[in-house]
Amino acid sequence: MSEQNDSGEKKKTTTEKIWDSTRKTLHIATFQANKYKRIVQKKVDLATVHRKIGAAHSDLGKEIDELRENGIIAIMETEVVTKLLTKLDDLKNAAATLEAEIEAIKLEEAPEEEMENKD
Repeated sequence: MSEQNDSGEKKKTTTEKIWDSTRKTLHIATFQANKYKRIVQKKVDLATVHRKIGAAHSDLGKEIDELRENGIIAIMETEVVTKLLTKLDDLKNAAATLEAEIEAIKLEEAPEEEMENKD
């Protein structure tokens, strides 16, 4: 009878090991899928910011050309140009922040993996 209990316990531990392995794999796969989704969303946001930067460059060039044609000498000191430059700086900072967030997400590891590595 003790032999049956021993083999029953071995089957149970094997089943538990398989279940734990399956659960861990599912957790890692879910984490990786979520990580990929977040990266893609950040890249979409980054592409939007880059389009806005391009539009701001275009607006700035157009405004500078118009001011020059109107005979304005101190073009860089005009309110419109300084506002556009400030807007460009803000957009560039937003792009840099998004790029840093993308890199940080790429470096993330699944929480369960980190806990098991400590043990």
